[in-house]
Amino acid sequence: MEKTAAMSSRDAVKPAKADNPRATRRKPESLAKLRLAARKLFVERGYHATRPQDIAREAGVGHGTFYLHFPDKRACFLAFVEDARTELDSYVRERTPATSSLRSLIESLLNAIYDYSESHPGVLNAAMTDEAVIDAEGDPSTPLLQRWGNDWAEFVRENVGEGRMAKGYNSHIVGQAILGAVHQASSEGWRAGRSRSEVVDNLARFLVRALEP
Repeated sequence: MEKTAAMSSRDAVKPAKADNPRATRRKPESLAKLRLAARKLFVERGYHATRPQDIAREAGVGHGTFYLHFPDKRACFLAFVEDARTELDSYVRERTPATSSLRSLIESLLNAIYDYSESHPGVLNAAMTDEAVIDAEGDPSTPLLQRWGNDWAEFVRENVGEGRMAKGYNSHIVGQAILGAVHQASSEGWRAGRSRSEVVDNLARFLVRALEP
């Protein structure tokens, strides 16, 4: 009986695993490793060819650790997509100076996007595949291109408010139109071997002609 009481006493003061500082510290560390591994594999293999166990192995953690942070591969992929979108947004904002010229502003935005794409090869292409990702209930995720179109819509609203763009446009429609022009012109320019300067110059002049008051 005394031995049992002593054991119970020790157990009562023993900290729970959830309160273990080392375990708590490992959680953000393992999540960071999984995010980096997922990014690498989604870029190299694509969404469908990447499995949760592949991500865990690449991250150097146990398979079960993946599910401590993500309910499934789709959630992991959408986290990668959001990381890429946030990263690009910060990258572009840091490289877009305040200017009173609409053309200079658009040229700066386009060059910043192309700089990011070149310095982070494959990331944007991989992230855009979220249009094909369907969850368990059959509802599609919001495509990354659509969200970028919404970002361009905000750009339109801001510049209309500052008098750099014509009033009367539906910002949502125009935002998606700008994105479509940039995306298609960039894809076609790459396939045709056109220089970045030619693409940026033509796109900027075209958009300024359409948007200036």
